[in-house]
Amino acid sequence: MLHFIINHYHLKMNRKSFSRITWFVQVNLEEYLLPFNAIIQINLVLWNLRFRKHRKALSLILNILLTFIFSGLTEQQRVMLLSRSPSGPKKYFPIPVEHLEEEIRIRSADDGKQFREEFNSLPARCMQGTFEMANKEENREKNRYPNILPYDHSRVILTQIDGVQSSDYINASYIDGYKEKNKFIAAQGPKQETVNDFWRMIWEQKSSIIVMLTNLKERKEDKCYQYWPDQGCWTYGNIRVSVEDTIVLVDYTIRKFCVQSVSNIPRLVTQLHFTSWPDFGVPFTPIGMLKFLKKVKTLNPSHVGPIVVHCSAGVGRTGTFIVIDAILDMMHAEQKVDVFEFVTRIRNQRPQMVQTDMQYSFIYQALLEYFLYGDTELDVSSLEKHLQASHTTTSHLVKTGVEEEFKKLTNVRIMKENMRTGNMPANMKKARVIQIIPYDFNRVILSMKRGQEYTDYINASFIDGYRQKDYFIATQGPLPHTVEDFWRMVWEWKCHTIVMLTEVQEREQEKCFQYWPSEGSVTHGEINIEIKNDSLLDVVNLDRQSRLVRQFHFHGWPEIGIPAEGKGMIDLIAAVQKQQQQTGNHPITVHCSAGAGRTGTFIALSNVLERVKAEGLLDVFQAVKSLRMQRPHMVQTLEQYEFCYRVVQDFIDIYSDYANFK
Repeated sequence: MLHFIINHYHLKMNRKSFSRITWFVQVNLEEYLLPFNAIIQINLVLWNLRFRKHRKALSLILNILLTFIFSGLTEQQRVMLLSRSPSGPKKYFPIPVEHLEEEIRIRSADDGKQFREEFNSLPARCMQGTFEMANKEENREKNRYPNILPYDHSRVILTQIDGVQSSDYINASYIDGYKEKNKFIAAQGPKQETVNDFWRMIWEQKSSIIVMLTNLKERKEDKCYQYWPDQGCWTYGNIRVSVEDTIVLVDYTIRKFCVQSVSNIPRLVTQLHFTSWPDFGVPFTPIGMLKFLKKVKTLNPSHVGPIVVHCSAGVGRTGTFIVIDAILDMMHAEQKVDVFEFVTRIRNQRPQMVQTDMQYSFIYQALLEYFLYGDTELDVSSLEKHLQASHTTTSHLVKTGVEEEFKKLTNVRIMKENMRTGNMPANMKKARVIQIIPYDFNRVILSMKRGQEYTDYINASFIDGYRQKDYFIATQGPLPHTVEDFWRMVWEWKCHTIVMLTEVQEREQEKCFQYWPSEGSVTHGEINIEIKNDSLLDVVNLDRQSRLVRQFHFHGWPEIGIPAEGKGMIDLIAAVQKQQQQTGNHPITVHCSAGAGRTGTFIALSNVLERVKAEGLLDVFQAVKSLRMQRPHMVQTLEQYEFCYRVVQDFIDIYSDYANFK
């Protein structure tokens, strides 16, 4: 807004001050609604500024904005409500699933113009809805945001506590699923003073699943009070909650609680906490959300109460999750999607459900992802059957199942617009293969050398692990002029483990500069590397700080083709994991020559096997697809892709007697 005002009226001010004020206003207007009368005042001042050349008016403009913001900080937070389209409501019709991709392409044109128009045509709320209970004086402090309230007709009603006025109130609403009445309860994130009510609701509604879609703090702001104990047991009013188990995964955390009301049989309540929703916007890809949603469905028992879903206000992310769940059910039942109608319907149960046009378009992205790729998850017991079906064909012209999967992977778009840093002329010289360079959003950044441009760049990408974000660094084999950067990266990112999947020379061509000494020591820039034994390196920086780094050099992988058998890869992954446990789980540096084919295969297998061990499930397709969205060409060939399946089958055959796979 401030950019627009100043550009429109040709105002001039110090660039640094302008940048600071613009940032401050933008960040704070994320949370506080600019009132209509303030906008009128600003326009009046600008009118004077334009025609009377009165520069002091600029100071007044900023005072109006900043006074409002600071006054907002002392009051209860408000959720910004987006204005509706002035053109009035429109009707949007259901989309047959076979037309979904084309419709999304049309709506996404012009920076999502049609998505915005469709979103702004939604009715904000139920016109007949009232908020009498939520607005009672004794209930106002129970609301996290004073402008996000449950309707009287759909609010969750707690059992009245004798002698406690309005103790039946909680800021939570019943929400229908696709065909299931009151499938969900949409709630705000509990405040400290409403935690007891929250657990009372869980108990009284017989809910077994809590879906949490916010972090406790975001941008240093409290979004939700921690309503569970980290360990042990805690009592909330008359409800006793003890932690039974906690499983931390890369996109979400599962917590299992034993919940008991006084003199009642205890119940198991599972909280699924999605931790990968960024502070701004929506997740970069819907893959994690779809996996999360499937886990929610899997863990939710039949014949229990509603699934409790909450974020901070209980409308934005909460609404997004509920809509994806419902429209996926609609896709299965009717072969069509009707997002507009369903959001309209649930806004009659809780106002402002799905809060931004970004969340609205994200729903469509998730639906398209599911339509194009489906559910490719397998139980380990069905892997052999899947592979047999894949290799049974009536004609050489018919692709096998695995081939079809790999063909779909080749359709994952390479986002060249997100490779600007790697495509700078100075950095292109640092690439072995010009098509394999990191994306800007997850590239490994080095400390900049004083007075030397572009020294923060290396051809390396952070890659997520099964349990931990940025668990791997995928990089190319160093070139003679990038070996110093390679060791700077290892040092600065505290790596203790290097996995090398190429030979220094293959077919008489250099594939990787030898970055370690054959004997004794070698210095690259400010880092000295001394060899201790065949695999252990002592790395010392300029300040004489020392670190032991273990290099795992796998010799059984030819440049063209795959290893002769899978057991060597299984043993390598096990040895790397053991090293990681001993050294603190800092990023693992993995490289082949270009840092994509063999590197991607190793990382995919590490993640897939970790999941097989933990859950007895695998999804090779989505594991590789996720890698390709983090670095181009990861798992380069059909042969490498098939090898992933073969290694998993070998792993199951070897260890099935010792694990609960079947």
